[in-house]
Amino acid sequence: MSSHDSAKVTELHRELHSHLPPEPALRLKALETVLVEKGFLAEDAVDKWLDDYSENVGPMNGARVIARAWSDAGFADRLAADTPAAFSEVIPGIADGYPIVAVFNTPATHNLIVCTLCSCYPLGILGMSPSWYKSTEYRARAVRDPRGVLAEFGTVLPEGVELKVWDSTSDRRYMVVPERPAGTEGWSEEELAGLVTRNSMIGTVRDLSPARGAA
Repeated sequence: MSSHDSAKVTELHRELHSHLPPEPALRLKALETVLVEKGFLAEDAVDKWLDDYSENVGPMNGARVIARAWSDAGFADRLAADTPAAFSEVIPGIADGYPIVAVFNTPATHNLIVCTLCSCYPLGILGMSPSWYKSTEYRARAVRDPRGVLAEFGTVLPEGVELKVWDSTSDRRYMVVPERPAGTEGWSEEELAGLVTRNSMIGTVRDLSPARGAA
């Protein structure tokens, strides 16, 4: 084989390899295939579970709790004092003592969540974390340059607003409770929950006003 042909083969191998998923994903796919072939798992079961967990089960749980806090000042106080216990009032089945703490945005304060050591995230109640949350860049810059990170998400804090960065660990994880948007007086909890986004519960988004969401 000529050096030119050898180079072409090498380049083809690199191109094919670049389209393969990471090794853990390959092992997971192989396991899924075996379970499907043996009849233990429906062919689309994993995809449906992932879609439901990432779009509904997780983020919507947090959204429902936040909507309740917006509607009920007493519940908001309980959420601040004992987050897992308050969570269980809205979402039955949350483990007693689940390591989650709610931090509240105010006109004078904004909260941002990060995990600098790895990517600890309240998976059990907020669903799957976004890929950028787990990236080395976010984990480093959210502490070093949090306002710059927020700006890249389109969030520019007004002058005078204090920015608090909370570092999650395996023993304590955080959830941001955004401010209730203006113009939502009289809205039902279901309607309010529809405004809450996963990013707002991490703190990269601050403005949840209906006008912004429609834009």
